[in-house]
Amino acid sequence: MCVFFTYEFVNSLFQKSISARIPAITGNGMNFLAHIYLSGDDELIQIGNFIADGIKGKQYLKYPEKIQTGILLHRQIDTYTDGHLTVRQSTRRLHENYGHYSGIIVDILYDHFLAKNWNSYSDVPLNMYVDAFYESLDRHYGLLPDRIKKMIPYMMSENWLLNYANIEGIQRVLNGMNRRTKLVSGMDKATYELQIYYSEFEKEFTSFFEELRLFSSLKLEEIQAKY
Repeated sequence: MCVFFTYEFVNSLFQKSISARIPAITGNGMNFLAHIYLSGDDELIQIGNFIADGIKGKQYLKYPEKIQTGILLHRQIDTYTDGHLTVRQSTRRLHENYGHYSGIIVDILYDHFLAKNWNSYSDVPLNMYVDAFYESLDRHYGLLPDRIKKMIPYMMSENWLLNYANIEGIQRVLNGMNRRTKLVSGMDKATYELQIYYSEFEKEFTSFFEELRLFSSLKLEEIQAKY
């Protein structure tokens, strides 16, 4: 299946971002695929969840209601994730070598297991799901914050969401993240731990994600009921 974005659109995004650095890492919000998936089928809620890391405090109120819903859901998911014992167990395995970057790495590794086992969570093939999300970004491009507009060309050119499914794709993402920390984080080496502790990370993800799906579904209903 072909990607919905045209060459002209992708190229225009590169031209818009060519003079800008990739946005700095903020928080642990690198598990893009999980956040999009946990938003349900509404594309505006998906986009809100996707852009939420860069929306601080009450800035979310300037967006349409469904995007607000996605932003608020994202915050709930992050709070739940950061305090979860299983996630902390995964993070501890990395902390000696990667310090406060461990949470970001676990986010990326967990997205790997979601992508790898995608058929267990969705009836829509991952490539079709990713293409549909990229198309929704195209339709609602004007609503995206500048930091996301700058990131999209890099995200698309390496097709992060689809390539999370293989270790080579995870390596490319980690290489990019390491460059964004000016090579301080050493995150490019984290596939070493992924391969050594692969089964442990996968079991932790599978256990945690079942709980997270239920939590997110309930929180989404709760947030929507307030609008």
